[in-house]
Amino acid sequence: MKNFTLFIALLFFAVGLSQETDETTDNDALAQQLQNPVANLISVPLQNNFDFGVSDADGERYTLNIQPVVPISISEKWNLIGRVILPVISQNDVFGFSGAQTGLGDVVLSGFFSPKTPSSGGVIWGAGPAILAPTATDDFLGTGKLGVGPTAVVLKQFGQYTMGALTNHIWSVAGDEDRSDVNLTFFQPFLARNFKGGYALTLNTEFTQNWDAETSSGFLHLVGSKVFTFGKQTSQIFVGPRIPYGNGNTAEWGIRAGVTLLFPTKTQ
Repeated sequence: MKNFTLFIALLFFAVGLSQETDETTDNDALAQQLQNPVANLISVPLQNNFDFGVSDADGERYTLNIQPVVPISISEKWNLIGRVILPVISQNDVFGFSGAQTGLGDVVLSGFFSPKTPSSGGVIWGAGPAILAPTATDDFLGTGKLGVGPTAVVLKQFGQYTMGALTNHIWSVAGDEDRSDVNLTFFQPFLARNFKGGYALTLNTEFTQNWDAETSSGFLHLVGSKVFTFGKQTSQIFVGPRIPYGNGNTAEWGIRAGVTLLFPTKTQ
């Protein structure tokens, strides 16, 4: 908890040093772009999740999700948005009195084929494949399975609001035969409100249904964020509560906080 408090203090110290004069309009535009998972914007979110009171052993789990997003123009009308989620996990007594584990989790790679301009009605969407790669360095940190499936996102931005949802489903197709098969649906609806000065407030839930185990788990997030420029680096900081729910979720409470590094281009 001490490390988390220091992390948050450093984030807000960085914001206090940033300059907001001529950059305010640009920051507002970037803050709204960040609500769109298939925006034409290179970004590298460093998302920190702290979960407490996990399992009957009162365990703790820290997950750093490194999530680069890279748009690639593949034609005059289409982009391919590549997204990677690489989890770095440190946990203690998460599976009963299982002791401590630290290392990589399984990587999820997604590719969204998305039109460069919104469809009629201003709807923005993207769809493509999702791949689960068994990169975990410990059996307690991953599935031991290679999985594939579809992923899609749809949203609409009106005024300062963004509303939409992202989903995927992954089935295991190879991997350790002694491990349980993967048959998971992930669903993330979100609603965001942007404010002047690069600020935003986002409400979302990340829900996972395990069809084989007949369990569901999720987290509800209410996250405040701000886009700022420190030196030459434009970034966004974010922080908010992480509320667990579902019969497959044994955590009691949590916190989400982090930094997103932004690399806007002159054409945006």
